[in-house]
This record gives sequence, structure tokens and C-alpha cells, in this order.
Amino acid sequence: MAKKVVATLKNKDGVKYAKVIKAVKTKSGAYSFREEIVTEDKVKEVLAAK
Repeated sequence: MAKKVVATLKNKDGVKYAKVIKAVKTKSGAYSFREEIVTEDKVKEVLAAK
């Protein structure tokens, strides 16, 4: 379960970044959310990784 934030984070170098929020199941069974800021070309790799 993951969500990609539509807003683009920009740097003056012109590289576009995206904020990826993943729901991660903890040992106790509850879910917590992990946020990462990655370049747009790496979003699919981050979402595919477990």
C-alpha cells in the first residue's frame, strides 16, 4: 500500500523529486507510514521494493 504525492519538489538544477509514502506493517501488526523523497525516475523502484 503506497501513495505518491502529486506535488513535485523542484531543485534549481531542474531535477524533479517526488515524495513517496508507504504503509509498513510493524512486528505488532500495526501499520506505520514511511516517507521518502526520491527523484521521479526512481519512484517505481522504491514502490516495488519491499
